[in-house]
Amino acid sequence: MIPISQGRSRRAVLAGAVCALLVTGTALTGCSEDPNEGTNGVGRLSADQIRSRSQKAAESVGTVRLHGTVVTSGRTYTLDMRLKEQGGIGSVTTEGETFRLLRVDDELYLKAGAEFWGHEDGEKDGEADAAAAGKLAEKYVKVPQGDPSYKKFVGFTDKDVLLGGLLTLHGELATDGHHEQSGVRTVRVTGDEGSGGTLDVSLEGKPYPVRLVRAGKAGTLTFSSWGADFELKEPAEDETLDYGKQLPAS
Repeated sequence: MIPISQGRSRRAVLAGAVCALLVTGTALTGCSEDPNEGTNGVGRLSADQIRSRSQKAAESVGTVRLHGTVVTSGRTYTLDMRLKEQGGIGSVTTEGETFRLLRVDDELYLKAGAEFWGHEDGEKDGEADAAAAGKLAEKYVKVPQGDPSYKKFVGFTDKDVLLGGLLTLHGELATDGHHEQSGVRTVRVTGDEGSGGTLDVSLEGKPYPVRLVRAGKAGTLTFSSWGADFELKEPAEDETLDYGKQLPAS
């Protein structure tokens, strides 16, 4: 719940009283309260300026949480990640399978159930894969940097890479009014009247991105906890498994 100052409440009451005196038939003259009053002021800027301010705000802070969906190459990923300069931690779900990612500096770990690791390529290979899957299940498996999985998943844990690729709108930019997302007042910027995506930017404090609807129905993401630090450390030795130079295919 956003607290409203007594001063602001008093001004709203006075404005209402003045409006009541200015009623002529059904018309009101000058009765709308400034929607940008008490905000950070970005709502008064052009769409390009608002997007620029939000990108700079996102770059200026070290931590963020993002959750929602990303659709790429025909596959939908549901993300819930906390990111900072040194790495990230969180969960990714795709095609009914959920796995956890943890990166500390250059070390990337993946944790998932046996179903994630196993696949069937004939009875003999199936037995070998089942044994490997059982060994890997529910452990933080260290992903070798030369393994294809490293390049595939490390981007989910990189704040600059992830935000740089996601915080984009396409086409001609325009503002689309004031809104509210998760109790935060926002101003909305659209690309090509919404077909190029929409971005809600906070009107409170720094103009951080709050909600992004990607162009082409490519997912919706919510951003929160900007600047809120969190613990990021490598998993305990008894929770970790170093499989070697390459992970099994899955």
